[in-house]
Amino acid sequence: MSSGERETSDRRLLRGAQSRRVILRHAVDVASLEGLDGLSFGRLAGDLNVSKSGVQTLFGTKENLQVATAECAREVFNDAVVRPTLPVPEGAVRLRALIESWIAYATTPLFPGGCFWAANQAAFDGRPGRVHDALFDGQRSWRDLLADELRHAVEAAEIAELDAGLAAFQLDAVLLAVNTALRCGREDAVAKVRRVTEGLLQPPR
Repeated sequence: MSSGERETSDRRLLRGAQSRRVILRHAVDVASLEGLDGLSFGRLAGDLNVSKSGVQTLFGTKENLQVATAECAREVFNDAVVRPTLPVPEGAVRLRALIESWIAYATTPLFPGGCFWAANQAAFDGRPGRVHDALFDGQRSWRDLLADELRHAVEAAEIAELDAGLAAFQLDAVLLAVNTALRCGREDAVAKVRRVTEGLLQPPR
C-alpha cells in the first residue's frame, strides 16, 4: 500500500470511528428513554440524517449495536461520575464524593431517561446473552466500586465495621429507588440517599 493509499485508509477509519461515537452517544440517549429494544438502524439513521446502510455497516447486527450502546453508556457514566472523584482520598471522603456525583448524574440528568441501567435491566434480566452481560457487568462494577471505598473506610478506621458488599448492595438499591422517585418528580428523594449514606459511614465507637 502506498503512502497516499494509507492516508486515505486512515482518514476513512477515523471518519468511521467518529461516526460510531456520534451514533452510539445518540443511541444511549434513545435507549435511556425507550430501552435497548427500541433501537434500530433505521431509527438512528433517521434521527441523525445519515444512511441506514452506513449505520448497519458500522455495527452489523442489532445485538452488536445494543452491546456497544451499553458499553458506551458505561464509559459516559464513568467519565461523568467516577473519574472526577479519583483525586479525592479513598474511603469515606471518596464514597461521599461518588454519591454526590451520582446525584448530579440523576438530577441533571446525564441521560434524558435518567439512569441508563434502571431503564434497561428489567427488560434483559431474564434474557441471557451479550446484552444482558454488558448491562449487568456495568452495574456490578459500580457496586464493586462502592464496596471498595467502604472497605477502605473500615481499614482506615474512619467508619465502624460493616459488610462492605452488603452495604454497597443496599446503597445501590437506594440509588435506583431515588432515580425512580426523581422521574416521578420527587426531588425530596435526594435527601434520603444522603441520609442512608451517612448512616453507613458511622464512626467507630
